Amino acid sequence: MVDFGLRDLGYKYVILDDCWQNMQRSPNGSLVANSTKFPDGMKAVADKIHDMGLLFGMYSSAGMYTCAQYPASLGHETTDAQTFASWGVDYLKYDNCYNQGQEGTSKLTFDRYKTMSQALNKTGRPIHYGMCNWGKDYPWNWAQTIANSWRMSGDVYDSFDRPDDRCPCTTYDCQLPGFHCSIMNIIGKVAPIVDKGQPGAWNDMDALEIGNGGMTDDEYKVHFSMWAMIKSPLIMGTNIPKMTASTYSILANPAVIAISQDTAGTPAVRVWNRRADLDEYDQGSISLWVMALSGGDYVIALLNAGNTELQMNATLEEIFIDKATTAGGATKGPLPSSKGWELYDLWANRMDDVTANSVLHGNMTMNGTLQVTSNSGMFYNATEMTYADGIKKNHTALLGVKTSSVDPMGTISAMVPRHGVALYRLRAQGGAAKERRDEL
Repeated sequence: MVDFGLRDLGYKYVILDDCWQNMQRSPNGSLVANSTKFPDGMKAVADKIHDMGLLFGMYSSAGMYTCAQYPASLGHETTDAQTFASWGVDYLKYDNCYNQGQEGTSKLTFDRYKTMSQALNKTGRPIHYGMCNWGKDYPWNWAQTIANSWRMSGDVYDSFDRPDDRCPCTTYDCQLPGFHCSIMNIIGKVAPIVDKGQPGAWNDMDALEIGNGGMTDDEYKVHFSMWAMIKSPLIMGTNIPKMTASTYSILANPAVIAISQDTAGTPAVRVWNRRADLDEYDQGSISLWVMALSGGDYVIALLNAGNTELQMNATLEEIFIDKATTAGGATKGPLPSSKGWELYDLWANRMDDVTANSVLHGNMTMNGTLQVTSNSGMFYNATEMTYADGIKKNHTALLGVKTSSVDPMGTISAMVPRHGVALYRLRAQGGAAKERRDEL
């Protein structure tokens, strides 16, 4: 992660999942790391990760056992939180297996997860608290006061839109979240609840499957784009040392990461969703998503989940429908649709395979830092300059490539591949983009 420049793009957490511990607690009741897997113990692991400028994530469950049937933290919250803090843990993924039936109402689940939240806070160590209760009992309605993120669906799997009986729900109102939920299944479920996310408390759509081999390149671009648009945590779930050039160039696209990290913290909204040509799984839709950014920019995603390449169109009136329909919106000055806008393609600067392979083979790394030119459109170092500052300076790698403009009350059109996305940053004509300069 360090040598590949991923840390400096913002991928800070190294998160350990299930199966790290012994099958029995110690005589004093604390969790114990498996000495075969981790002979130097967990604090040594955390120290090594911290020495690389990264943060360390740990796993447990709000049940008697973890999902793999190791000891978990229900009834041991104070002891386990203190253990995690003593090891130097910075992130806790807190699962929902073997919960002793303590669910079924929002109050039951809230109280169970609140206990660990309070225990973590009492340690005095800042620990990101990631609830993983799969959307049971509607966590988006109550988790903001106790957690930093909450899983809103059953587990993702590496498929674009294949239905699976083990993920039986297609809406957020789900009594059996299951697992093997496709990318489009999760996007469809989160669409009505995107507004529940806010800075410091996010809908978690599960880890990224990019690079695991089950989808096409265009489908993986949709996956990454929409997770960024909806402000889901971007947690890589592939074998990083063995990633391919195409995988790396998706995960390392700073223009897309920048919209995920925008300081406004406003998730994208689905403006419309329509049926399209059905694929082999009888699935097919097209949709328009819009996100407001800090500084007055916007991002739109034209998502083609249909079976054929399509020309997709979005009018400025559609894009800015919220501004026109908000109480008093038309009386607060000119609507955004009455302006002209410049379009910046956020995938146009995607790293080519030759450059990506050079990074992956260590040919561009010195002392753990990628050696790149300051005006590069493919690289960005968020350790040296925040995304917010980079946008203010109109850094090429964050803005994307200006492709066209749209007149007032006009229409944006794009050819979008099957199971693909067109992703644009919109900047008002006459704004900062007119005086664009490229800086690191």
